[in-house]
Amino acid sequence: MISQASSYAASALGYIAGRKGEPVLVKAVARECSIPGAYLAKIINVLARKNLVSTQRGVGGGVVLARPARSITLYELCVALDDEVLQPRCMLGNAVCSGNRACPAHAFCRTSRSQLTRFLKKTTIADLAAFEVHRRRKRSSARRDDPEAE
Repeated sequence: MISQASSYAASALGYIAGRKGEPVLVKAVARECSIPGAYLAKIINVLARKNLVSTQRGVGGGVVLARPARSITLYELCVALDDEVLQPRCMLGNAVCSGNRACPAHAFCRTSRSQLTRFLKKTTIADLAAFEVHRRRKRSSARRDDPEAE
């Protein structure tokens, strides 16, 4: 499973991508994605240094994707945030997983890690944006149907 930071980043970038290039304030992204604002600000700072997002201060400023959403993968996001999920650790300990140390879980872990890596490399921010748009519409529809839910 990806780290909390990568998960928050994926949700945030999915939301930002759904804005179609319109800058959005970090606090608005945090509110819409239910992410602690200070934590998201730190994540956005890292992503800006890695050229995944662009930020602009001042009136009309905010965060936008630095590239098209379809060209940014979850794998790239995990690399940018140094996500532990990409580290080849043995699931039965802290050692590096390798053929030289083929523990009872080695074949399973190698296959699972391979599948996860393929998924992360093929899933893009555009995919997440489509999910986020659908989720927000569903949430908005539920609020209209139940005015007391607010």
